Amino acid sequence: MTANTTTHTLLRAEGFSCPSCVNKIENRVGWFKGVEDVKVHFATARIEIDHDESRVSVDDLVTAVAKAGYTATPSAFSRRC
Repeated sequence: MTANTTTHTLLRAEGFSCPSCVNKIENRVGWFKGVEDVKVHFATARIEIDHDESRVSVDDLVTAVAKAGYTATPSAFSRRC
């Protein structure tokens, strides 16, 4: 039996100016092997990511958002699924 390493991470983002930002971030973050799901909530500037923490760290996710042109910080409410 293998351990489940899937984590649900919440990031708070800054710099959203239009709804097209959503696709840009979802594509950049979703590119990582180990990311299972990405949902960007434009109205609340929140990014929810389900990922394998053994393959993709929170720092990797924050860096991916930065490469898309936005600033993100981890929320205190991440949990292992």
